[in-house]
Amino acid sequence: MCLILLAWRVHPRYPLVLAANRDEFHARASAAAEYWRDRPDLLGGRDLESMGTWLGVTRSGRIAAVTNVRDTAARAPTQAPSRGTLARDFLCSDAPAARYVEAVAAQAAAYRGFNLLVGDHDTLWWMSNRGDGARRLAPGVYGVANDLLDTPWPKVTVGKRALERALRLGPSLGNLLALLDDTRAFADAELPDTGVGIERERMLAPLRIVAPQYGTRCSSALLIDATGDTQFAERSFDPQGRERASVYYAFPLAA
Repeated sequence: MCLILLAWRVHPRYPLVLAANRDEFHARASAAAEYWRDRPDLLGGRDLESMGTWLGVTRSGRIAAVTNVRDTAARAPTQAPSRGTLARDFLCSDAPAARYVEAVAAQAAAYRGFNLLVGDHDTLWWMSNRGDGARRLAPGVYGVANDLLDTPWPKVTVGKRALERALRLGPSLGNLLALLDDTRAFADAELPDTGVGIERERMLAPLRIVAPQYGTRCSSALLIDATGDTQFAERSFDPQGRERASVYYAFPLAA
């Protein structure tokens, strides 16, 4: 997952509004969002190489999402575990979010750079092993791509503004997916310098990336209302950026 936009306890009807694009190599085997056969209470996509997830939600109201940190200067740990397992393991546990991020922090150096969001009915936490530890999020609108929370990369800044407009209009799965479907380029002067070279910075800059080897594999939208009713949609794309399939789920959270 390489762009997550979320509104936490901002909208009067929807305590959680989330829109996210997952960017990945097209050759990496993945399964579209569904209820997992081995965890039927868990809804999310699945990385079939590590069996982790980039975004998931459970019927009990647990949510987790992860992005990579583009950190070419850092030395990658040898045989680092998949960062998607961090999201999966929270969703499969019953540990409070605060306790979980504390446990992750103790082993965070074993992973390549990541941002992790985990939450439940009452709290939402962000942490990164390239930042200052864990942070309980106050009500607000947030964005994270492949740097720390709210780093003002163009896609984060533009995405947050689009999410704020959607909140004013009344959020829906349709308008969340629409704001993610933004393939515009940005001026070179706006782009970050993450050490990958200007051509790759240009390719990676849009909210939705279209490229033959690596790009946005899917867009996801999640709404949880004040009564616990949950709506989730995912739209997947092929290497040419064409829509491949869409799925939709709705369910009440368990009491």
